[in-house]
Amino acid sequence: MVSAASRPAAKPALRKTTVGVVASAMLALTLAFSGTATADELDDRKAAIEAEQQKTQETYEYLDAETSRKVAELAVYQQQLPGAQQSLTDAEGRVSTAAGKVGALTDRVALAQETRNTITSQIASDQEAMDDTQDVIGQIAAQAYKSGGVPSSFSLILGAEGAESLTDSMGLAEQVMRSQNAAMQKLSEQSATNLNSEARLAAVEEEISSLKVQAEAALKVEQEARDAAAAEKAKVDTLIEQTAAANAALEARKPIVQAQLASLETAKAKANADIAERQREQLEKARKEEEARVAEANRQAAAEAARANRPAPAPQVPSTTPTNPSAFGLRMPVNAPISSGFGWRGVPAGTIDFYGNGGYLHSGVDFAAQCGTPVYAPAGGNVWKAIPASNQSEMIGAGNYVVLDHGVIGRSALATNYYHLTSYVVSQGQYVNAGQLIGYVGTTGNSTGCHLHFETILNGAAVNPMGLL
Repeated sequence: MVSAASRPAAKPALRKTTVGVVASAMLALTLAFSGTATADELDDRKAAIEAEQQKTQETYEYLDAETSRKVAELAVYQQQLPGAQQSLTDAEGRVSTAAGKVGALTDRVALAQETRNTITSQIASDQEAMDDTQDVIGQIAAQAYKSGGVPSSFSLILGAEGAESLTDSMGLAEQVMRSQNAAMQKLSEQSATNLNSEARLAAVEEEISSLKVQAEAALKVEQEARDAAAAEKAKVDTLIEQTAAANAALEARKPIVQAQLASLETAKAKANADIAERQREQLEKARKEEEARVAEANRQAAAEAARANRPAPAPQVPSTTPTNPSAFGLRMPVNAPISSGFGWRGVPAGTIDFYGNGGYLHSGVDFAAQCGTPVYAPAGGNVWKAIPASNQSEMIGAGNYVVLDHGVIGRSALATNYYHLTSYVVSQGQYVNAGQLIGYVGTTGNSTGCHLHFETILNGAAVNPMGLL
């Protein structure tokens, strides 16, 4: 392909047209990109951010709504940026291909125009030669007319005066005839050449017309490719700006989030410590009761042996093995799928470091239930806490929440927690049976969507509820 630097000077008009069209298209595109042309894309992105925010809120239970929104935006922008950059690369490739085709067609048009100029020049030259030949023929005819015409052989014989005169006359006539015939032959050949050149010229003109049509089509394709590339470039630039803005916003919110987490950490630690201490006391009481029961059983066995005058049996020993938690017979507290499971959560991009831990434990499971869905006690127990969302001193971000104490079975103590309730229908100290209504799913506290956060605390530690249900 001929490079732009080596193309003939006749082509810039085509290129100028392309640049002018592209410049106009770029202006129109810039206006369109920020207007209704991208409405669907903006709606899709908004939906993606909202879905990501819901996921973020479920994953990072206690991030406030504003922070989780920025985390979601950053995640969506980062997800979309590689695809947008690849689309830009692809669009730029199409521009290069289209521009190459325009360049090739431009070269072909220039070559055809050069051929046309050559043929046109040749036709003019041939026409000039034909005019000269016709002048020669005219001169011969004029001279013959002045001499009374070219004499025939018979008249030459009759009019001759001796052999020498006859010979001269015949030689002159032959010479005239040869000149005239040669001139006529040359004129015929020039005429044929001229006709052939005109046919070639017509073919070249048709080729130029066809190439111009192709060039215009190629220019249109190039324009569309450049418009598309400009649109992709605008998307990439916008995503980069939005990513930087979201990251900056999260950086600015770090102190706020860290302060919130510090308060949360304190409240969570106190709540867990309260449950752990309560369960420790319950287990200790149960241990002592078990030891007392075993000691009493051993005493009675020894007394019975003494009365029967036989050796005392080996004393019983209290069990120290924790009871299988399945003994509590937990059932599902709500009929809904799980949207977020129990386990470790890494640091959300660009936000907080969780005090250098790199993440935190999502200490329960989230059930994706609609607000107002009934929540039932998974097993019998006492209502240890029923706290309104307005009481932030108890558990920041938990909203309306309830804690059930299911007591001790063997060497295991169990409690269950229910967060973000719309409302609860139990009161502290009340005993509830398995399957009894305790409240309704909601989105109070740090929550961006209706769900139930459900925890199981076994022997002072949060465990995966799915291992007990």
